[in-house]
Amino acid sequence: MGMFNFFRQELAIDLGTANTLIISNGEIVVDEPSIVAINRKTGETIAVGSKAMQMHEKTHENIKTIRPLKDGVIADFQAAESMIEGLINMIGTRRRFFSHMKMVICIPSGITEVEKRAVFDSADHVDSKETYLIHEPMAAALGIGLDVEEPIGNMIIDIGGGTTEIAVIALSGIVCDQSIRIAGDELTTDIMNYMKRQHNMLIGERTAEQIKIHAGSALQELKNPPPDYAVNGRDLMTGIPKQIMVSYQEVAHCLDKSILKIEEAVLKALESTPPELASDIYATGLYLTGGGALLRGLDKRISQKTKLPVHIAEDPLRAVVRGTSNALKNSDTYSFLIDRKSV
Repeated sequence: MGMFNFFRQELAIDLGTANTLIISNGEIVVDEPSIVAINRKTGETIAVGSKAMQMHEKTHENIKTIRPLKDGVIADFQAAESMIEGLINMIGTRRRFFSHMKMVICIPSGITEVEKRAVFDSADHVDSKETYLIHEPMAAALGIGLDVEEPIGNMIIDIGGGTTEIAVIALSGIVCDQSIRIAGDELTTDIMNYMKRQHNMLIGERTAEQIKIHAGSALQELKNPPPDYAVNGRDLMTGIPKQIMVSYQEVAHCLDKSILKIEEAVLKALESTPPELASDIYATGLYLTGGGALLRGLDKRISQKTKLPVHIAEDPLRAVVRGTSNALKNSDTYSFLIDRKSV
């Protein structure tokens, strides 16, 4: 048995639209952007993760960068396989033909059967012998330490890169949920469009992401506002590079419509919650996880809209992968894990 364990590798994977995190033996061993750089002529993978991200939007005609996931699901099957393989190889464990690899991968709750099968097929490609899937809100709940098996209702709002997952969880199951494809990527696009419209300035995805991090806000008034942020881009009128300063109020203004849609989805999920669970949620409040939870003032804004307390998870970016790791440890007992037989 000891010998078998020596050749056994267990991985918990948060396959995200923006970032992929992998936990092995309870430790985060990979935390990289979900992107791959490929040689157009030969089709070979040049780089994955942060190395590929450094090339993103800076490539010449022989190299292309691909983000294989869109809206939380695999959009480019081949690129996804190359990326997963590259990220697993980063762990440094020598890949043996006879090693037994077991994986738990988290997926959006609004995923289709075809999309589930794509995840299973990608896992097969990297020689996973046992693969389980877990829904993101369930993984997030486990990751922030909630007892999902109790008959107590908890509402999780997980705002990732591609999807916002809102779910009420009780008795090891998702009672009602809303999954909308408005999340971090949509907010980044909003910033790019705003800069083009308002300042006649063309900026790339990476610059828009930096604006969101340094000057992003969900509210026009903040107690501790961030300083104005210097943005470099290309002037649409002259074609010459230029720099302008952007305030957090401007960013809050351009993100307003997308945040409104997230609020509407939260209200919709609350409307469909059974009354007994609704009374639990009134007592416990709402839990925010995912990268979107870091947007300044978002918790306050959702709290004002719902009149309920909103808690930001500790280390929200890693809540899902920690929960996935927890599910991996207890894969024999957790009934909510999806295996190939149930697809």
